[in-house]
Amino acid sequence: MSIETQHRSVSQTEQYEKCPHRYYLQRVERVVPRPAAWSFHGTAFHAAAEAVERSGRAMSVEEAVTCFSDHYSDSVNKALEQEPNTGHWLAAGVHPGKDIERRYHLGQEQTARYVEWAKEAKPAIWTTPSGQPALELGFNVELGGVKVRGFIDQLTEEPDGSLRVRDLKTGSTRSKFQLETYKVAVEQAYDVPVNRGDWYMGKTGGLSRTVQLAEVSDEGVGERFAAMDAAVKRGDFPAKPGFNCRFCDVAHACFFKQ
Repeated sequence: MSIETQHRSVSQTEQYEKCPHRYYLQRVERVVPRPAAWSFHGTAFHAAAEAVERSGRAMSVEEAVTCFSDHYSDSVNKALEQEPNTGHWLAAGVHPGKDIERRYHLGQEQTARYVEWAKEAKPAIWTTPSGQPALELGFNVELGGVKVRGFIDQLTEEPDGSLRVRDLKTGSTRSKFQLETYKVAVEQAYDVPVNRGDWYMGKTGGLSRTVQLAEVSDEGVGERFAAMDAAVKRGDFPAKPGFNCRFCDVAHACFFKQ
């Protein structure tokens, strides 16, 4: 499938908005990205949190931490086979080799805190009409005339019968656009209102403030996807060099990097 006809996603759209040239290098030129421990940290934490929820929140701290550790180690080891020189890995403010070890222990701590938080969390995960728990819930919808797909970390049911969308974060970056997209996607797919959203923050071991989503519309969200989709189809990929270059995993192939 060509870049002009493929489905769009929140991550694609936000990547394009931050730097269209990065989008071009990664998704058109297919530049091999530099690995980063923070990526494997996030993926492994999501796997552990999902396992906790699928156990009915009965999984022990030890079991959940083992789940995280196994996923993280497997991902890191596979990446090391492809790029054994950790000096070529991305890291924020520390040596990449140390970051690999640091995030292993940090992820274990965050996973343990999630288990403790989940024991007291209310309400439980929503069950879809097909009887499946709303975990890593896939969607495929049309917004602004653009086909959009993705996965929602969690949905819970509110006392008023509406649903709440939740995204799990191991770092500090949060995307309101992500929650807004999830809201309209769920309403399209299940015809159930989504009025609120939040983030579970691994750094603090608890929820963020509530984000009000009742006034978010399909049209408003769809405009951003439509603008990004049109720009990609025009072949419009200007560079936006600056602070974000230090976190760019394809900067090694970029003439404009700072």
